[in-house]
Amino acid sequence: MDIDKLFKVPKLPAGGNKRKFPDNPTPEMLKKLKMDSSTPSVFAVDPSRNYSTQAKGETKSATIQDAQDQVADESFAPGGDADYFAEEDGEGRFFGGGLTSEQKTILNIFDKSVGEGIQDVPQELSITLVRKSLLNFERCVNKNQEQRSKYPNDPSRFIDSEADLDSAIKSMLSLSQAPVLAYPELVRSGAVALLIGLLAHENVDIAIDVVELIHELTDEDVGNDLENDEELEDTEAALKLLIDSLVEYSILELLVDNLSRMNEAEESDKQGVFHVLAVFENILGYNSDLASELVSKTNVLPWLLNRLQSKTHDENRVYAAELLSILLQNNVDNRIRFAKEDGVELLLKVVSQYRRKDPVDPDETEFMENLFDSLCSVLNEPSIKQLFLSAEGPDLMILMMKENMQSKSRAIKALDYAMSGTTSSGVCESFVEALGLKVLFAALMGKSNKKHKTHAASPASASEDITHILGIISSLFTHLASDSRGRIRLLTKFVEGDYEKVDRLIELRDAAQSRLRMTDLELDAERQLSENGEATSSDSTYIRRLEGGLFTLQTLDYILAWLIMEDDGIRLHVIRMLSRKNQSVNKIVETLRVHYDNLQDEKRPNDAKHHLSQREIIQGLIAALEPSQENT
Repeated sequence: MDIDKLFKVPKLPAGGNKRKFPDNPTPEMLKKLKMDSSTPSVFAVDPSRNYSTQAKGETKSATIQDAQDQVADESFAPGGDADYFAEEDGEGRFFGGGLTSEQKTILNIFDKSVGEGIQDVPQELSITLVRKSLLNFERCVNKNQEQRSKYPNDPSRFIDSEADLDSAIKSMLSLSQAPVLAYPELVRSGAVALLIGLLAHENVDIAIDVVELIHELTDEDVGNDLENDEELEDTEAALKLLIDSLVEYSILELLVDNLSRMNEAEESDKQGVFHVLAVFENILGYNSDLASELVSKTNVLPWLLNRLQSKTHDENRVYAAELLSILLQNNVDNRIRFAKEDGVELLLKVVSQYRRKDPVDPDETEFMENLFDSLCSVLNEPSIKQLFLSAEGPDLMILMMKENMQSKSRAIKALDYAMSGTTSSGVCESFVEALGLKVLFAALMGKSNKKHKTHAASPASASEDITHILGIISSLFTHLASDSRGRIRLLTKFVEGDYEKVDRLIELRDAAQSRLRMTDLELDAERQLSENGEATSSDSTYIRRLEGGLFTLQTLDYILAWLIMEDDGIRLHVIRMLSRKNQSVNKIVETLRVHYDNLQDEKRPNDAKHHLSQREIIQGLIAALEPSQENT
């Protein structure tokens, strides 16, 4: 055997960064390999062979100093061992694996491929394996039921079957990786009925296993990793089939019944509650119409309201607030039922804790926001505005605005919802009587109470606050009677300070106009780049313009129109300020006309026949402002 060829390492290409080994081993290296029998190597070294060789015509024997010098050289590793210097014990001794870099790479690739094969088992799920899993589940269910029936008072006789059932349920979690294949088989085989039946199992842990499985099977992320639109549609169809089957077997009622069985002091039960709420969210995400059924046929609403009042704050309390917000969103029936459960007063009681303190973490911030979202949703209903007023809701919102905590922005938003609409006169009057004008205009002018810490709001949040503040002022002009004390106090606010609040409105109007001009330019560019040169629909264009500054401009011009009509001093000041920008009252009239043309007729409650509609009010403002144009 030519030992030189055996140990020769191929040269690396020019510019390579890998460690370079000598082309031929030195005699000292070979002798050290011979002497160190404890060093593992992929090559078998025969001790009977003489591995000495000549270098430059001379025979040289190895010395201890030579061996130490070679070990100190960082480019040296016996046998080309890739891990020789990487693996050592605490005392600095080396225990190389005896593998070269090339061999190490090959083994790593092999190990990786084996590991990935184990992890990707769900991707290789076949219809045969699905049916086998479902058959095993059915057998475990039947066996457990049989054992429990035979030995109802002897748990030791059915504990093994219960453990098998637990394993069978957990093994079905992999079915979520192949919904198109597995879900139709789940429905066809009757496994869905068996799963729903287990929600009433005597062992709560089994019911929790089932809830966790259903949560996984109905998760919104199922099939989201698919890039093919056709596969995605098939996945959605399979998921819809499963959810429809679950609802058919009364899953909503059984899940709510299980909430009362679970003791959240136990960690497993706490997780079970979380999974129940997650299943509700998943089902409502695919069919929002089921929100009415969930509230009307179960006791989920009282349970959620009770859970919100819990003294201990955790993820389930956050989830309960989120689910309540989902149930009340765009659902009139649920809002009315919420009011019948004294939900308004209870909600105000819970949010009041954030009057003088901020949430401690992002989760609690989300909890607070969901509470206010629920409050804003129910305040869309005329009948609930009166309940809000009776529970002193306006007073609480004003106090929150004064404190300048994180709840301030949410309180402004809630007031905007409460004071808008045709039946909000009482709330508007109560707002003025509770001295809300002072804090409202302080917020409009960007002023804050120096006694309290002011939270720096993001530009988006500040813009949203201004939008709701303008909405409140607009509602005050709409609902306060012309000869009332509240309206006089409102007009006085705009006169004081040398019309500084009017100047603020003009400033906001300029910003809204700039935004609207940019939006119009974008719409024109999109229209020109469209394939057929066809313009987008008028409705979509109008919505884009509303979002791009037109809505704010309409609100501002509505307020300015009222001010111009009711106070001569303000009228002259507005005309003077507009003329400095080469504009006139005519621009305000144009905005109001666009608003009037796109405004739909409102539904008037029976007790508000004498009130003017929003269209009628705008029409009257246009008529009042048109004579002013001659003087501009």
